[in-house]
Amino acid sequence: MSLPEKVLLGDSPLNWRQVVAVARHGARLELTPSAWARIDNARGIVERIVERGERAYGISTGLGALSEVVLTAEQFATLSRNTLLSHACGVGPVLADEQTRAIICCAIANYSHGRSGVQRQVVEALLALLERGITPQVPSQGSVGYLTHMAHVGIALLGVGEVSYRGRVVSAAEALAAEGLQPVKLGAKDGLCLVNGLPCMTGLTCLALDDAERLMRWADVIGAMSFEALRGQIAAFDPDIIALKPYPGVQAVGANLLALLAGSEVVAESRGIRTQDALSIRSIPQVHGACRDQLAHAAKQVDTELASANDNPLLLGTPDSYKVVSQANPHGESVAMAADLLAIAVAELGGIAERRLDRLVNPLVSGLPAFLVGQPGVNSGMMIAQYVAAALVGENRQLAQPAVVDNFVTSGLQEDHLSLGTNAALKLGKAVENCRRILAIEYLFAAQAFEFHKPRGFGAGTTAAWETLREHVPAYDQDRWLAPDIARAADLLRDGAALEGISVRTGGLQ
Repeated sequence: MSLPEKVLLGDSPLNWRQVVAVARHGARLELTPSAWARIDNARGIVERIVERGERAYGISTGLGALSEVVLTAEQFATLSRNTLLSHACGVGPVLADEQTRAIICCAIANYSHGRSGVQRQVVEALLALLERGITPQVPSQGSVGYLTHMAHVGIALLGVGEVSYRGRVVSAAEALAAEGLQPVKLGAKDGLCLVNGLPCMTGLTCLALDDAERLMRWADVIGAMSFEALRGQIAAFDPDIIALKPYPGVQAVGANLLALLAGSEVVAESRGIRTQDALSIRSIPQVHGACRDQLAHAAKQVDTELASANDNPLLLGTPDSYKVVSQANPHGESVAMAADLLAIAVAELGGIAERRLDRLVNPLVSGLPAFLVGQPGVNSGMMIAQYVAAALVGENRQLAQPAVVDNFVTSGLQEDHLSLGTNAALKLGKAVENCRRILAIEYLFAAQAFEFHKPRGFGAGTTAAWETLREHVPAYDQDRWLAPDIARAADLLRDGAALEGISVRTGGLQ
């Protein structure tokens, strides 16, 4: 799939793939004239409120539990600056650059709806960060929803804090100066706009969707290899049977497995050797398919969020006829639930893979040499790599516990129901990375099992997958340092081009 060099935002909402194109692949984000017009219109409403001396949350009042404190006009800009400085108190490891870029992209998408009231120059400054490769250093921990991460982005616009720039971590002031950019001068509501909305959980989930989608396709390829290596009974994938469970995911996986295994001599010779296979072998369409359906649901939720206006308050109408509404659109329940559900799906995808790879190394059920190596005893073979996969599955089961139900109270009882959606998105990212390594181990095991089935021919797609791995990892004839093999296989599972090459050999995978 070709990647766009430029993403235009304004005439229609962004989708999650466009966020990934900007954040991960460096596509340039540009706003259309209609988006700029909406931003200017909303800013005009803020200026009219200031001019009339009206009371409006976050514009002329304090924030959260301080919402009853009314400020003077001279304090509005100070409130915006202080909001960023006080909220930039995150802790823990810094986010990867692509994660922060995804967050910034989603923030700009929110402002493009023209309901926030942020100044045009603030949005221009955020676009400049993306375009010039200036990425704020954002601590990953400390958000119950969205505030701290965006505050760390916002202070960079002021020339405060540190950023990643040209391969180094430097002060924000130094990077802005190097690019000829001036620190932003904030006005009324700008600080609140910068920390509001749902860009953190949404941006992080966009990246996880990209990774999970690719892994689910790889899981079909690798699962088919394990099925073949274990001499599975192809009747379980009979199209007439698969058609009786009309979930879209089940249909896609069933078709993929048949395409991958087409022409396999191993499968043909294995017909009838047992009445039925273990569930981890015969239920690949049903389990992988269910995971795919949850991915589709999560993607729909994220795209709906990207089409939503999230700020508090929201501004409706024009500077001549407007209303300012305090509400809860920035509550992240939908994205948090979607990320939690996808984490469960990812945990299941890795869980069934571990059951398959365990069977590959167990001579009691595999019909293959113990731990897939010659001279077992003097060689331990793949024994301990299965332990590693089991440990990762265990961690993913912990990560699959939902964040969204784990509520707290903040801001003096004012914010008393929180989504914890950023936590949900962060643990989803960890689960995806764990799942990638589990599948990498299964890939190594299945390819090694193929060595013991030669010279029989394998399926069209499984042969391509085996050959692809062998370009990076040689066969295993005696014990060697295994960690680099796992790392190379995991890197291969990030490679969309390698997956497409396998897909072409099958006539196209779904």
